[in-house]
Amino acid sequence: MRKAYFNWSSGKDSALALYYAMQSNYHVSALFSVIKKETAKIAMHEISLALLKRQAEAIGIPLITLAFDTLQPTAAYTSAMQRQMDYFKQQDIHVAIFGDLYLEQLKKNREHNCNAAGMSAVFPLWKIPQEQIMSEFLHLGFKAIVTCIDNAVLDKSFVGRIIDETFLNDLPSNVDICGENGEYHSFVFDGPIFKHPVQFKLVNKYYTDYSNADGTPPNRFWYAELK
Repeated sequence: MRKAYFNWSSGKDSALALYYAMQSNYHVSALFSVIKKETAKIAMHEISLALLKRQAEAIGIPLITLAFDTLQPTAAYTSAMQRQMDYFKQQDIHVAIFGDLYLEQLKKNREHNCNAAGMSAVFPLWKIPQEQIMSEFLHLGFKAIVTCIDNAVLDKSFVGRIIDETFLNDLPSNVDICGENGEYHSFVFDGPIFKHPVQFKLVNKYYTDYSNADGTPPNRFWYAELK
């Protein structure tokens, strides 16, 4: 089996893609997450390092994180990622696995970066129809809670909800059922890849407004704080 590391977001697409990878000819040796240095949380999902560690322990795969200052220039991030991939190669890991679904440019960027580092990029969920992905996610017994919503397309009542058939049926018609355009993000706490459920509590809901350089009204995102 080829050794691989998995680019772990803590959410539903990562969980299903990891499930696929674990059923295939890959030995996933590490979960890898980039966290914001200033908050020790994963971007957008806003999941803390403590919860990421709890997830990894429940799955049974070591977690490796890269704490990065989001105010640093892109070149600094690229260099940090290069050093990280060099580390993986030293561990005889030459495959990077991603949970992306169908954003072509994002896939091309990942492939380019991996190829430049001498690694292969693998996408277990690529181009699988959205409805099939969500149906299988629920059918397999995965459980996830919504931790972030884009208030431009979803109202705040969606944040903190469990992803189930009712949740999917309540999504407006203009929202991607998988949230692939950033409409919502999630935290997976149980399912076939877990040895036991991840314990957590929903302690707060809050919003953050992100300003736009062009002077248009800020983008508001609602978050569920989990501990």
